[in-house]
Amino acid sequence: MTRSYGKRRIKDVSDVVAGSLLLCFSLALVFYLVPNYINEPPILQNPMMSPRWLPGIVGWMIVLFSVLLILQGFLLDRSSEDDERHIEKGSTRRFVLMVAALLVYVALFEAMGAVFTGILATLILFVAHPVRTWWAYSLAFVFPIAVTFLFVKVMNVPLPISPIGF
Repeated sequence: MTRSYGKRRIKDVSDVVAGSLLLCFSLALVFYLVPNYINEPPILQNPMMSPRWLPGIVGWMIVLFSVLLILQGFLLDRSSEDDERHIEKGSTRRFVLMVAALLVYVALFEAMGAVFTGILATLILFVAHPVRTWWAYSLAFVFPIAVTFLFVKVMNVPLPISPIGF
């Protein structure tokens, strides 16, 4: 009596590979990078005030989602349905503008401050991915200000301030 091996054990190889790579990265983040490179003050009043808290939470969330992605690759067969996850190559203009936004952010962050460079980089990204509604451009101003406020006032993370004071 012979067995039929018509069913594959791995149903979506790309999910398993992506999940495995993310799992390796997240385990390195949680067990090596965070403990060895983020210093913790000797006296902490609250564990949530530790600089390791947010990177640790993010690392463990990546571990969880990478395991779920690996399980999805083993359990869900998507060959019969229309898979919308295929990659379409964008225009060269979009790629160049996205790289320019990153370079502007990295180059000007210290000199011009977090708010100004955040606004400028977000506006460049909005041009790269054509945003047609006018109110969405207000988000390019609201988000960098809100994120900077959150980091500086709530999480006590010092960010560079622009020469004009914000």
